Amino acid sequence: MTPRLSRFYTAADNISSTNHFLTQTRFRASLSGQKVSRVNLPNALTLSRIFVVPILVVVLLTPFSEDWFGLPRHILGVTLFLSAAFTDYLDGQIARRRGQVSRLGQLLDPLADKLLISAALISLVENRLAPAWAVVIIIGRELAVTGLRSIAAADGIVIHASRMGKFKMGAQVLAIALLILSSVAGEPPVANFGRAFPAIQFWSVPELRAALSHLFGAGVTTATDLQVLLYTAGRATLWIVVLSACYSMYEYFSAFFKATLGHAPHAPAADRVAAANREAQQQGDKPTVQLNRS
Repeated sequence: MTPRLSRFYTAADNISSTNHFLTQTRFRASLSGQKVSRVNLPNALTLSRIFVVPILVVVLLTPFSEDWFGLPRHILGVTLFLSAAFTDYLDGQIARRRGQVSRLGQLLDPLADKLLISAALISLVENRLAPAWAVVIIIGRELAVTGLRSIAAADGIVIHASRMGKFKMGAQVLAIALLILSSVAGEPPVANFGRAFPAIQFWSVPELRAALSHLFGAGVTTATDLQVLLYTAGRATLWIVVLSACYSMYEYFSAFFKATLGHAPHAPAADRVAAANREAQQQGDKPTVQLNRS
């Protein structure tokens, strides 16, 4: 046998061995219920949400939209934000319907959510549309819950989202959309004599009183009045986000400590998780915990 023919057969054997190994790996993964991670449609939607983040920041903080497209930045900004937020719902639905839930998607999805929300909130603070104290609480909560889930995952425990956490996400999207839509060239639609917009006493703002008098009394309701009303609604919704963020964080930490410390710390993890879930169901809608056997 010539050396060239020998090298050809050796290469063919290597290719055959590699294909056999990949086939066996996929077969074992299917038996164990695991999905082979690849960039499928749900993962592509999640990645698109990440790629939208820098574009959203540029649109909200610069006159890019007016200069290049002739559109007010609040129109293009809210369109980008709501489209990206919709992919958060869409990728999960498609992944579950097609059986394409993967570890890559489970890793990227919460990361994409936090990047989108954090970028939008920080941009709103820069434009004086949202108070910094509320944004610090919301982003701090996200970091705390992410760290908690990482610690739980190291112990083989998965903490699922509660209804309060999902409600917080919905209120968050609504608040950000209202605040973006109410802006005028990236600025708040109220001057309030140069003072900051009040945290609670919204009715003390003269622009809001004028808008309400036009809406419910004499006078014509203008586009500026509508923006003032949207801005006030956004600031009020932001209070709901802050309160729900604090409460849902309490739920996550409570579920974690009940699963790891509150039920016989030296008992098997499966027993601790089952006990935590039973207690959670008795107390109402709490985050449930699951043992990760992978």
